Amino acid sequence: MAATSNVSPLSSSSPLSKPISKNHSFSLNTPQKTTFPLFPKTLQNPSLFPCNHVCHTQKPQFTVSSKNPISDFFSASRKEDGSAFIDDGDDKPREECGVVGIFGDPEASRLCYLALHALQHRGQEGAGIVAVNNDVLQSITGVGLVSEVFNESKLDQLPGEMAIGHVRYSTAGSSMLKNVQPFVAGYRFGSIGVGHNGNLVNYRALRAMLEENGSIFNTSSDTEVVLHLIAISKARPFFLRIVEACEKLEGAYSMVFVTEDKLVAVRDPHGFRPLVMGRRSNGAVVFASETCALDLIEATYEREVYPGEVLVVDKKDGVQSVCLMPHPEPKQCIFEHIYFALPNSVVFGRSVYESRHVFGEILATEAPVDCDVVIAVPDSGVVAAIGYAAKAGVPFQQGLIRSHYVGRTFIEPSQKIRDFGVKLKLSPVRGVLEGKRVVVVDDSIVRGTTSSKIVRLIKEAGAKEVHMRIASPPIIASCYYGVDTPSSEELISNRMSVEEIREFIGCDSLAFLPFDSLKKMLSSDSPKFCYACFSGKYPVMPREVKVKRVGDFLDDGLNGPVDSIDGGWIQGPRNLDTEKEIDPLYQKTKI
Repeated sequence: MAATSNVSPLSSSSPLSKPISKNHSFSLNTPQKTTFPLFPKTLQNPSLFPCNHVCHTQKPQFTVSSKNPISDFFSASRKEDGSAFIDDGDDKPREECGVVGIFGDPEASRLCYLALHALQHRGQEGAGIVAVNNDVLQSITGVGLVSEVFNESKLDQLPGEMAIGHVRYSTAGSSMLKNVQPFVAGYRFGSIGVGHNGNLVNYRALRAMLEENGSIFNTSSDTEVVLHLIAISKARPFFLRIVEACEKLEGAYSMVFVTEDKLVAVRDPHGFRPLVMGRRSNGAVVFASETCALDLIEATYEREVYPGEVLVVDKKDGVQSVCLMPHPEPKQCIFEHIYFALPNSVVFGRSVYESRHVFGEILATEAPVDCDVVIAVPDSGVVAAIGYAAKAGVPFQQGLIRSHYVGRTFIEPSQKIRDFGVKLKLSPVRGVLEGKRVVVVDDSIVRGTTSSKIVRLIKEAGAKEVHMRIASPPIIASCYYGVDTPSSEELISNRMSVEEIREFIGCDSLAFLPFDSLKKMLSSDSPKFCYACFSGKYPVMPREVKVKRVGDFLDDGLNGPVDSIDGGWIQGPRNLDTEKEIDPLYQKTKI
């Protein structure tokens, strides 16, 4: 697997560097100066979180760095006719990525490596770590799994007590190395690294305006826009540059930044994507996309990074909390609990395992059927299936065995085998299925193609009846907040009724988790979640006629002006409240 190592020195002798006055106070959007202890009482309840910016001093002597390591190129090899490798056709939404940040541990890069292992389910096509040692940002990124990108010798090149890491997902096509994060860039006051989980819905306008003002882009990722906005900001001290940049962003972002002396964690005002904070026994501060990463490196979970919050960590001041901007009611991604997060994680303050178990119980209560055995589509349907079986009083068994050694591409046999890709990943257990009335629990149905193949496999293994139970409501709309979903026209629930879907996939009965029951189960937390994929009602409407589809062409390494990479853009959504098309708002963004 290709990997690259880059060094971005921070020269202390640059004539462009200027000391920052230690006696000067700074503010953004408000003249008030408000400082917070690490965990004041108001921060125990996000709804009480005040929207004032912290103002504090910062160490002087930021210096210039001329090396920008976002310049490497990787192209996956394949036969010229494209026939050697095929995609496995896994029909699931895909999380774009996972991030981690560690401050104050002498083995920061190795802990980052382990934490990225725990987050590997959030992205399998690229991984990277940036570590800071002696005012140098050292970056290693590569295409492939974490274990394929890093080894002992590479981790030896990443000394220091501060590091950030990233795992990335992209769709079919060459996963360009230059788009693998964390990104590192030099600007007039030093160097900065960033790892981003999410998707910016106003990326196109921001990039166009930056290019008009002379910015040169090295990647085709929306994350690079953030670096440019930070570089042109005139705010002081440094963290206010991040605040000012983020105030121009729309959409979903949970980000970690690193400089020569600071680690910064940021979450968008709606809190679409998760980001949590923990602490190791030696005092090291850890940020990660999920608590499962904290568990692996023995860090104690302390709290979420709140929507609209910036957390700045350095040796002088410890952890400081800043309100990014006035934030509306949170709109956290419900699919974290349905599919993306690991069952052993706590996401948005809720146990993922408990949520999925209850989803299964609701299905057993509201869509019961006479059956002999309950099975799951592994791995994401397992907990819901256990909940269904417990509530229905029917045995749960492993009727499908998943192979964990199959990548997203493989060599197809010369003789065509029906459902080859699914058979390579899922093997039916005839002894469990033969002659039985089987309930199959899955987390979601996207296009329906994989579900139809699974039903056929189970019936070919001798099942007398196959009843599908889906632990989510029907997906009728695309996501624009960091989840790779097909266009609405490709979503089977957007085109067919439940009965039509049942006929298409060939099962004897089909039921989805009722939307109202899902919201009732979430109780008072229900308004805090985003249900756009189920309702078509978007908390943040894209400001452009076309918006990026996460992981598509735009994020897969194409270069050039925005207008030349339209392959990664799809028509913006309709506002289902008014049934009117969104007006074109491809307008200049003030920078």
